[in-house]
Amino acid sequence: MHFNFNNPYTSTRLPVMARNVVSTSHPLASQAGLRMLQKGGNAVDAAIAAAAAITVTEPVSNGLGSDAFGIICDGSALHGLNASGRAPQSWTSDYFARKYGAQLAPPKRGFDSVTVPGAVASWVAMSERFGKLPFADLLEPAIDIAERGYLLPVVVQQKWAAATPEMQGLPGFAQSFLPWGRAPNVGELFQFKAAARGLRAIAASKGAAFYGGEIAQAIEAFSAQHGGSIKAGDFAAYQPEWVQPIAKNYRGYTLHEIPPNGQGIAALIALGILDQFDLAALAVDGVDSQHLQIEAMKLAFADVYRYVAEPASMEVTVEQMLDDAYLQSRARLIDMKKAQDFGTGNPVKGGTIYLSAADENGMMVSFIQSNYMGFGSGCVEPSFGISLQNRGHGFSLDAKAHNPANLVAPGKRPFHTIIPAFLTKNGQPVMSYGVMGANMQPQGHMQTLVRMLDYGQNPQAACDAPRWRYNAGLEINVESAMNQATVQALAERGHRMEVINDSYQDFGSGQFIWRAGDPKVQGYVAASDSRRDGLAAGF
Repeated sequence: MHFNFNNPYTSTRLPVMARNVVSTSHPLASQAGLRMLQKGGNAVDAAIAAAAAITVTEPVSNGLGSDAFGIICDGSALHGLNASGRAPQSWTSDYFARKYGAQLAPPKRGFDSVTVPGAVASWVAMSERFGKLPFADLLEPAIDIAERGYLLPVVVQQKWAAATPEMQGLPGFAQSFLPWGRAPNVGELFQFKAAARGLRAIAASKGAAFYGGEIAQAIEAFSAQHGGSIKAGDFAAYQPEWVQPIAKNYRGYTLHEIPPNGQGIAALIALGILDQFDLAALAVDGVDSQHLQIEAMKLAFADVYRYVAEPASMEVTVEQMLDDAYLQSRARLIDMKKAQDFGTGNPVKGGTIYLSAADENGMMVSFIQSNYMGFGSGCVEPSFGISLQNRGHGFSLDAKAHNPANLVAPGKRPFHTIIPAFLTKNGQPVMSYGVMGANMQPQGHMQTLVRMLDYGQNPQAACDAPRWRYNAGLEINVESAMNQATVQALAERGHRMEVINDSYQDFGSGQFIWRAGDPKVQGYVAASDSRRDGLAAGF
């Protein structure tokens, strides 16, 4: 029997309720996390195991050469982790000018898009600070999956096949990801024995092989062979950074995000603007509510794209960008009857995977790792299966560019899109959540949170509901499931819309774990997005 895997019907998932939960965009990764919880590990152990497994099972979106961010709740306090990569020491504006002439940004693919990957370092840092199980135990499921292989699921296969034409000529890509000279089909067995070798080396050395050891040396040699300049010394110098999350109150709750160089502040700005309006008085899927959210998001991005970069390079502070009086002034720019293309304000006056895990002792983990654009740089070191991100493309090469603070420099971190989120109320943990997908992430954070906090929708319903995505100017995409009357009314207000039938590509994928409100019960309500192959699982 050859099945048609394109389901013509709307699929409604129900929330999962359990005392211990792992929610990811691939079932095998969720199960890897559950194995750690069942062995006596905690939510951090589960998150690391899931993160390692999903580098193998969802390689379009992430790999062993990814970057990562996390927010860990130890039961009371929140701890942020920035494991975004830094530029090689060779990277200067002159370096790129000599090689490529006048460009606004580094290349999108190839070794000159690769910064030092931080994901493996994030696993080690989280394990050392919060984990219970031995680090090597956490990688066992990923090693087993890479060695024995797995059957390709529907959404991963679609994204894999779509990326292949652009990627197939890049160093190491075909050898690693095009068995039989093509992308695997749905249900075919994909084995990644090189990644199993890399994972074993990482497990045995607790990451040292990756940061300056045999894996870093192999990447340096492979990079040099293909015109890159990243060195094992760049890897050896790398350390992730523990940071204090930034926050904004909304409807009696507090949303926490990782501070810049990431774009999480965009969600906080948008919610700070929406806080000036009574959204609950408007129909949840009606034009007024959706128009307000779109315009608030536009205002947020206008400032984020202008000001956010490595913190030491920013000309404004986070506090200035989140100042209540400033956000009130931005909210007053919204015209309820007309879509607008907003300019930057002046605050001085005033392909990614996301996963979540939680355990019965109250530890919760919000974690995201990414190769950035589908398959990242397209470069895959063949002996250890290291699929490298292309985060360097996020730098600016023009000092007169829209955001001069994001100009490339040795050892600097670029503007970053991947963002985990965490919600608290009166200082107590409520929800770890995130929505993957480039600039869709803060938009997804805002849209789903509004549905839960303003309209009382449960996490799975908020996750399943149709979304829009702001692109630039007056242009937005909307999912085909969105209310047609609302779509027409938005168009009448000047929004330039494209209705997209393929939600897998444009509207992100969320994972949500909400802590049960009854203080006598330590349990969770979990959701996993139907836009991916994901699974929320627990016991």
